Amino acid sequence: MAVADPYGNFNFLVEIGGIIRAAFHEASGLDSSIDVIEHREGGDNITPRKYPGMVKFSNLTLKWGITDDAELYKWHRQWVTGDPAARRVDGAIVLLDRQGQEKVRWNFKNGWPAKWTGPSLTAEGNDIAIETLEIAHEGLERV
Repeated sequence: MAVADPYGNFNFLVEIGGIIRAAFHEASGLDSSIDVIEHREGGDNITPRKYPGMVKFSNLTLKWGITDDAELYKWHRQWVTGDPAARRVDGAIVLLDRQGQEKVRWNFKNGWPAKWTGPSLTAEGNDIAIETLEIAHEGLERV
């Protein structure tokens, strides 16, 4: 049985409502959890029964170096100002192999920009200025 090498975490792209970007520094929040509901039944005093409850998805967090492209900030700004044109979108985080071929995809549904954070600026630094966007969504699936 051949053992496959795992994929690196550095080669990925992000699709947001049909827009494809590959210049992200980081993408995180690819997780889900199920609430545990504990119920104590009469006559069983040792341990409560445990049942599955609501499924929750973390916000996706995207980080990238600031450029002249402000499209994601403008999307967030639509929601801040209550613009009726603001829309929820489906999207994906796509992991690529070293040759740039798609290997794993995490699709999200009904995403909207819940939080935008600008860069930390300092006259003593020499790092890239990083913007951050958190996307709240209603479902994540690995395909």
